[in-house]
Amino acid sequence: IVMKPSMKDTAAGKFHELKGKVRAKAGQLTNNPGLQIKGTMEEAAGKVQGIIGQAEKALEKRRTRQ
Repeated sequence: IVMKPSMKDTAAGKFHELKGKVRAKAGQLTNNPGLQIKGTMEEAAGKVQGIIGQAEKALEKRRTRQ
């Protein structure tokens, strides 16, 4: 199966969002602010990557219409 770059970015973004949420929660439960911050940052990076994937998908659709 070959994935388009937009789909790869979207999937990777969702993975990093989930991983970040888990890391942040682990940091909260263990009272480890460093881990919590890293998790929050990874979650935010995952959201950005997902948005990039959505933008790429929109551009792909626009290119195919022209």
